[in-house]
Amino acid sequence: MSSTVEFDPQSRSDECEHYAQTTLPGQLPELVKQSLPKHVAIIMDGNGRWAQTQGKPRVMGHKAGVKAVRRAVSTASQLGIQSLTLFAFSSENWRRPDKEVSLLMELFLLCYSVK
Repeated sequence: MSSTVEFDPQSRSDECEHYAQTTLPGQLPELVKQSLPKHVAIIMDGNGRWAQTQGKPRVMGHKAGVKAVRRAVSTASQLGIQSLTLFAFSSENWRRPDKEVSLLMELFLLCYSVK
């Protein structure tokens, strides 16, 4: 005897999205909490390119990256992630125009000093 279950990927995706939006970290099942990593590393890349594809100046992408970092830090904290590493500036980034490098440094300092 066999049975067939139809799988609708869009439906499953919608269910996952709904669950992710309505479940707070404190409500995550214990098994999920136990399987979370202790350390998460994020490579921040493509913010300037993203802004350019949106027809915006690169600086707008960098500012959007700041918002993403704040969300990542907050979420990692809520989930109990012990370490979060952000790789935000490579040696190649020094080759960018001086004005863009200065702006990035200002954003780093601004983010670092906000409590």
